[in-house]
Amino acid sequence: MATRSPWTCVLWDVDGTLVDASEGILRRLTIALEHFGRRPPTRAELVHWIGPPMFESFQANVGMTPDQATEAVAFYRTLGKADGYTTGARLFEGVAELVADLDAAGVPQATASSKPEVQVRVLMDHFDLAPHLAVIVGATPDERTLSAKSDIIAEALRQLAARGVDVSRPVLVGDRHHDVDGGAVHGVPVIFVRWGFSWPHEADGAQAAVETVDELRALLLREDADG
Repeated sequence: MATRSPWTCVLWDVDGTLVDASEGILRRLTIALEHFGRRPPTRAELVHWIGPPMFESFQANVGMTPDQATEAVAFYRTLGKADGYTTGARLFEGVAELVADLDAAGVPQATASSKPEVQVRVLMDHFDLAPHLAVIVGATPDERTLSAKSDIIAEALRQLAARGVDVSRPVLVGDRHHDVDGGAVHGVPVIFVRWGFSWPHEADGAQAAVETVDELRALLLREDADG
């Protein structure tokens, strides 16, 4: 039986949705914050760091000024480049198969990540997801020119449309309130996944919230009785 999707295209957040990069993020944050004389987060406190742009997080979480945050982001990114962007990263179980099945069903997909695009590309290549994605969109390296989730969603939709993709019924899959808020700016519904780094209330405003990849699959792909 053939499968189809109620959506014309699917946008994916990356950190906490497709990829668990928490091991490397915690290690690099510890080094960076100690370098700047700040207390590093515990693993439980990573919820405050994973998802939003690091430029915002250094200000919100440890009280840095914008100039200090710019310096901290540059230092943090240097650590990441030296580490290798895939070090310690893993896919959440089942997401690779879902991405591949959506592609097989003819559903165009894109990333819409606040993570720097260079890192997103490396991760998508490393995990063999890139061939299933029509476009890969992330933040600019400075995380200031293009970093707001709403702007990244707009850019992903723009690039998809430029490739002839029907963007009339998009959906974003994400794990933070930034995804929900960013989608709302453009009227893009969000399916909230609870396996990432988030508080329960962050799903408020999402069209749906799911606990498992099987639940997500049921919302993205449906059997077509006429297929």
